[in-house]
Amino acid sequence: MKPFRIGIPQSDLDDLRDRLAGTRWPARLPGADWSRGVPVAYLKDLAGYWADGFDWRAQEARLNAFPQFTTEIDGQPIHFFHIRSADPGALPLIITHSWPNSVAEFMNVLGPLSETFHVVAPSLPGFGFSPFPEPADERPWSIERVALTWAELMARLGYERYGAHGNDAGALVSPRLAVVAPERVVAVHITAGLGIPAGDWGPGSGYGPYLANRPQTLSYGWADSPIAQLAYLVERFHEFDQTTEENLDRDLVLTNASLYWLTNTGGSSSWTYYEGAAGLPIDQDLVPTGVSHGGPEEFRRNAERGNDITHWADNPHTSHMVAMATPEPLIADIRAFFAQEAPAIRGAGRAI
Repeated sequence: MKPFRIGIPQSDLDDLRDRLAGTRWPARLPGADWSRGVPVAYLKDLAGYWADGFDWRAQEARLNAFPQFTTEIDGQPIHFFHIRSADPGALPLIITHSWPNSVAEFMNVLGPLSETFHVVAPSLPGFGFSPFPEPADERPWSIERVALTWAELMARLGYERYGAHGNDAGALVSPRLAVVAPERVVAVHITAGLGIPAGDWGPGSGYGPYLANRPQTLSYGWADSPIAQLAYLVERFHEFDQTTEENLDRDLVLTNASLYWLTNTGGSSSWTYYEGAAGLPIDQDLVPTGVSHGGPEEFRRNAERGNDITHWADNPHTSHMVAMATPEPLIADIRAFFAQEAPAIRGAGRAI
């Protein structure tokens, strides 16, 4: 375990601004805004702010306010935040971020959650400061492999019993963690996917099949053009939430875009699709599950067929980017769920 601080070289920030200033913009295609992709005027405005208004150093300082570390597990560098609660007997909680996002998704929940839990927030392999090594490991990064990696990480930290929370990709990892380490995981809380019929996703933009087959081709644009990277992330955020420009703080959106760009992990983050790791959470009834995405009663009935559902929050504020859009209801729901599940292991955090 090595202490880690983010320190992006100024030359990288200068290069980003130069590339933004030199962007060759496409013509606006016919059709209503967003119907054929990210509107040119919208992206020009956001990119202009990225170049001349966004303060990376301020966001870097916000991230560095939390203790960070790196370690290597199964040949893969793993970056993670580890914020100990002032209560030595607090429940450890490992939280896993979404795609297309980064651990910065949790910037507004790390502090409040650490009032209740010992929080561990890793960057998924291939994301941000957990880059794939060169040459890349040819073994597939399945969700099970990530879960086994998280189990090893928590063991190295000395946590014998802990909870797990996840959103999107993290909502796939957290139930799998319960399956690979049921004697360690006390309960799982997720915010996406459980009980939703597979056909309910709608047609979308078709990004999933392309990423599942040709991610290397897209990676050239993401590695060479910050505008290509920004456009792709913003389109996903808008497609998933529909209110990107209204619902998400642009500084947080650009912090995530900057992390992808500055670490050159846009392409490597797509492993979730290429390895067949995208989709819906698995069913597991080994440990209790709490769900915070609401939806029709059918969703809960579906989820209860294969899971021990002990908490179901029909939260009107829940969205794909819930930790970014509405952190307060998420924090309250995580606390409420684990408060009902964790009394039996009170004091687990003292193993450190």
